[in-house]
Amino acid sequence: MLRWLRAFVLPTAVCQDAEPPTRYETLFRALDRNGDGVVDIGELQQGLQNLGIPLGQDAEEKIFTTGDVNKDGKLDFEEFMKYLKDHEKKMKLAFKSLDKNNDGKIEPSEVVQSLQMLGLHISEKQAELILQSIDSDGTMTVDWNEWRDYFLFNPVTDIEEIIRFWKHSTGIDIGDSLTIPDEFTDDEKKSGQWWRQLLAGGVAGAVSRTSTAPLDRLKVMMQVHGSKSMNIFGGFRQMVKEGGIRSLWRGNGTNVIKIAPETAVKFWAYEQYKKLLTEEGQKLGTFERFISGSMAGATAQTFIYPMEVLKTRLAVAKTGQYSGIYGCAKKILKHEGFGAFYKGYVPNLLGIIPYAGIDLAVYELLKTYWLDNFAKDSVNPGVVVLLSCGALSSTCGQLASYPLALVRTRMQAQAMVEGAPQLSMVGLFQRIVSKEGVSGLYRGITPNFMKVLPAVGISYVVYENMKQTLGVAQK
Repeated sequence: MLRWLRAFVLPTAVCQDAEPPTRYETLFRALDRNGDGVVDIGELQQGLQNLGIPLGQDAEEKIFTTGDVNKDGKLDFEEFMKYLKDHEKKMKLAFKSLDKNNDGKIEPSEVVQSLQMLGLHISEKQAELILQSIDSDGTMTVDWNEWRDYFLFNPVTDIEEIIRFWKHSTGIDIGDSLTIPDEFTDDEKKSGQWWRQLLAGGVAGAVSRTSTAPLDRLKVMMQVHGSKSMNIFGGFRQMVKEGGIRSLWRGNGTNVIKIAPETAVKFWAYEQYKKLLTEEGQKLGTFERFISGSMAGATAQTFIYPMEVLKTRLAVAKTGQYSGIYGCAKKILKHEGFGAFYKGYVPNLLGIIPYAGIDLAVYELLKTYWLDNFAKDSVNPGVVVLLSCGALSSTCGQLASYPLALVRTRMQAQAMVEGAPQLSMVGLFQRIVSKEGVSGLYRGITPNFMKVLPAVGISYVVYENMKQTLGVAQK
């Protein structure tokens, strides 16, 4: 891409803020495929693709709507030239903000320093990999010409957006995890991309949970009954014998229904906690993101926890014991009171911290290991590596918090188990260890691990297809 732009747009090396019109004109003619003196959105998209600069629909439309001053649905040469001049001025400011020593070049150490100020910590080796994609002359530094060529048609406007461009383009992670909600740019919030992404994630979660529901119900049964004799095949056989094939999905309805309120509350709470933990204009660091995400998760769990109890009760119930979600809730309220909807709440909250912390730490460790040992020409690890890192980090988080999850499930369901005493969290821990040993705290973990890979794979495929259906821009 850079060589093409130099050949057609930058025949001589200059370091000025504005280019002579003749150079813009050469590029404009290349995009104006039918030679009618204007470029429409189709010509812009096709032209950029032919030049090897596919930006994605959202970025291309942003260029077009920003440049189309008279809103006639077309870019004439004057509009095209004005957009590029204005964009170069913004890119010049971004370049100067990275060029800390004002020597006209961006070096790896300057990238590391600038990213640290924005809450992203990377090694100098990783910074070199970032610069490799921009550096066209192999000097391991980036001058203004290389910077301008690289971002000429990317509609980012400041250094923070450039960081996000690197993240989406190269796989650099800025602290997202399965527990911590997604970060959205101001543009994504204004354009409505944020709710489309949340909706796509919700649908993906619903399909994934439904697909792996039999394994999830088996896990709950093994957690509650704690029988050493119940194995994978025996458990499935017992459930089918008791309630038929459909019984394998018992409790899944509640598990799917709670996705929407949980996601909404978590997203809202995350935004509020971010504001509380940072001063205005201050960037969110990894630690603040972890704390905000954990607190948002706790807030969401507090709000939807009664549905967690209903899901467990329905999963453990025998055929005909409850008429449905409403019938189950009515029966619990009548016989046990409102407090029963929050049984196991304390171990559930305590489990959020080790899960979130270990999940995030392991993901960061795996990402850094891959970048340091396997990244050569590109820092983009690809879908398989990213999904594998996500699945492994999630598994480690679950492993650390599993005893608390098991105790939570037992507390939620112990009123249903005949002859079982109503124990506290500490009492349950002591009883399990004394009667079943430490391994009793991990009862049901095998079906739990068995569902990780299919859940990750299914949710990814559905998520990507839903994003395409909803018109979410591919970064």
